[in-house]
Amino acid sequence: MMLRTAFICVLLSGTAAIAQDSAPIAPMDVNAARAELGKRLFYDYRLSGDTALACASCHQPDKAFTDGQPLSDAYSGAAHFRNTPTLANVGYRDAWLHDGRLGTNLNDVAREMITETYLMNMDMRIMQERLKQDPVYVEMFRAAGMSEPSNGGARNALMDFMKTIVSRGAPVDTGALSPAAQRGQGLFEGKGQCASCHSGLRFTDDQPHNTGVADNPEIWADPERHSAFVTYAKFMGIENYMNLREDPGAYIRTHNPDKARSFLTPSLRELTWTAPYMHNGTLETLEDVVDFYNAGGGDDPLKDPRLKPLGLVPSEKADLVAYLESLSGESFDTDAYVWREDDYDYSLIEDWRNVNN
Repeated sequence: MMLRTAFICVLLSGTAAIAQDSAPIAPMDVNAARAELGKRLFYDYRLSGDTALACASCHQPDKAFTDGQPLSDAYSGAAHFRNTPTLANVGYRDAWLHDGRLGTNLNDVAREMITETYLMNMDMRIMQERLKQDPVYVEMFRAAGMSEPSNGGARNALMDFMKTIVSRGAPVDTGALSPAAQRGQGLFEGKGQCASCHSGLRFTDDQPHNTGVADNPEIWADPERHSAFVTYAKFMGIENYMNLREDPGAYIRTHNPDKARSFLTPSLRELTWTAPYMHNGTLETLEDVVDFYNAGGGDDPLKDPRLKPLGLVPSEKADLVAYLESLSGESFDTDAYVWREDDYDYSLIEDWRNVNN
């Protein structure tokens, strides 16, 4: 089925709807040797300051590179204030993180995650020296066309690995929709109005919206989460950050008050693997998500005006859930995405400042 780049308005059961063709997401072109290097780096705990966290600690392949928690872990002595987003199809995004504050490339995303104090808290100069002392990395960097391990090369390798994480085998792409899912698709594009924001191959418009999601009180009740939030808010120039008790969301990008508490539309790909939902993990199941939008979203004065009660009956809600489930494909817990070798141990080089690799 050919992909149409624009949406077409149709009349569905008397309701104006947005219809779109669906097609498998194409794999991205990457340097295979560099992506393989990135895969090993992704699972290496030595990329964090105290060697307690790897990228895979929060982005686990059996959960579509999420962690199954409402709010994610963080560096020792802290905890995070947001839900871990999936890395499925992350190479196709234009902006990253729930607030969209990174909008350049995945190399910058890798740097942010590795160096941020409440995340992996790594000085990249130290990371580079750790990599240089590992003979496996020395050989893999060479095979990837780089003279020796470097922090820039590591970030490029992580970027190429993340670009390989592409959805595949979803019923919506293979044409294997159940009758319930087919009915749900009609609701998704019509009465449910879901496609007005969840559009395109990844089912997102990549834009921030306020849907009235309630704050997760655990962020401020837990001192470790609150300390991470304060660090973030202070760095982003938020006024009165010590007393703030709400997540500002995409407001931090422009400090436009109209964007307060808005968050990037999440991709709906791989939903069956990535519960709980929303930027702060406050909705546990897809049924909860459908109920939330059926009620017209949450209560917020800046809520997107398109959100209105939908009036879905129980059978329609079940059909919509069936369609949402059809957007998930095969597990990423495969050799293509997991570093299976237990080869991270190595002998430290004595007097390493004066010894060449």
